[in-house]
Amino acid sequence: MRITDLAVLGAALIAAGSAAHADPVYVRAGTLIDPVSGNVTRAAAIVIDDGKVIASGTQSALKVPKGATVIDLGTETVMPGFIDMHTHLTGDADVGAYESLGFSDERAAITGVKNARLTLLAGFTTVRNVGADSYGDIALRDAINEGDVPGPRMYVSGPPVGITGGHCSDINLLPAEYHLTGEGVANGPWEMRAKVRENIKYGVDLIKTCSTGGVFSKGTSLGAAQGTLEELTAIVEEAHARGLKVASHAHGTTGIRNALLAGVDTIEHASILDDETIALAKEKGAYLSMDIYNTEYTLAEGEKNGVLPESMEKEKSISRIQRASFTAANKAGAKMVFGSDSGVYPHGDNPKQFSRMVQFGMTPMQAITAATATAAEALDKTGMLGCLDVGCAADLVAVSGDPLKDISILENVDFIMKAGHVYKQDGIEAVGIR
Repeated sequence: MRITDLAVLGAALIAAGSAAHADPVYVRAGTLIDPVSGNVTRAAAIVIDDGKVIASGTQSALKVPKGATVIDLGTETVMPGFIDMHTHLTGDADVGAYESLGFSDERAAITGVKNARLTLLAGFTTVRNVGADSYGDIALRDAINEGDVPGPRMYVSGPPVGITGGHCSDINLLPAEYHLTGEGVANGPWEMRAKVRENIKYGVDLIKTCSTGGVFSKGTSLGAAQGTLEELTAIVEEAHARGLKVASHAHGTTGIRNALLAGVDTIEHASILDDETIALAKEKGAYLSMDIYNTEYTLAEGEKNGVLPESMEKEKSISRIQRASFTAANKAGAKMVFGSDSGVYPHGDNPKQFSRMVQFGMTPMQAITAATATAAEALDKTGMLGCLDVGCAADLVAVSGDPLKDISILENVDFIMKAGHVYKQDGIEAVGIR
């Protein structure tokens, strides 16, 4: 790859820390994959100005603007930056259940800075962070937006809202005499509404709840529903009234149905699906965010990392079922987005999910679309993110080879641009932040 400034050899663009350039940027690539149209363009070019795409097409059709900085990606394949719809940037996979009790909010914030960088350098220019203690994800989002630290564009939920003793909302690790209660605990529809309002007060972008038990929470069952339909509906009504979407963690079929009937926008995990529930998801227009890679990491490394024996057994019981559900949902034409549950596995390994999505039924183009155009649609950012049309954010990744033939190529991204700033070139991190 070559970067040349036609006016003054302005290689400063490659420093991700530089401010947005007044001069346009002209990107050449061997191939452009457009997940919106499904088209593939050879000898492609993209013109960028002020962090947005102002033209894309073939090199023969698009001339280099006067004074432009040229980024020559050679024969590489370029596509929109990826979107992971299920991350936990302030947590780490190797921090065990009981060890996490000593993990302070301050330590979590610093961990988030580290993991935001790793995630961006893996090619994920946008993430939806669904669950963080004490609004640490809000602070991280704001620091990234202000250019203090490098990281993906973040949409954050803050602490999940849910019932006493439930997955994601409460803390079930210690005996009663410690009086340890999660900050998102609420019971009854009005308490649920109050917690939603509190999260909105402190600046969240969406609301996260849990309508079933989970793998990593002590004493919860994957198949058991959490929260009544009335409680879930209260969460959704309150969030939607304020213009926010709702994501619900849900493994078991009953909890998935309850969430869908309540009007939840995205179902996280969606592990135990039947035909009726898939049809309901399609009817409601909900998106399924199914994390089918991380089970491999948990089963291989979980015991060493301090994952509870109970959690290991739950992971073993659900992994095959979830992957079968993924295949069925994709075959039925449900709306599916890329959501990896990073933090359960090491941050930066996010692209490993692509090959599992293809292994269990998607075409490579479908997998790329799930991580770009469809994810953007689920965020209400169609035409802004996950695309390379005029007006889209200049979020680009490039790889050597053809991911439509070998999706695993996406595990090694050579070039990353976010909003017109280069963070990686020739497989090497660019110097500086912004």
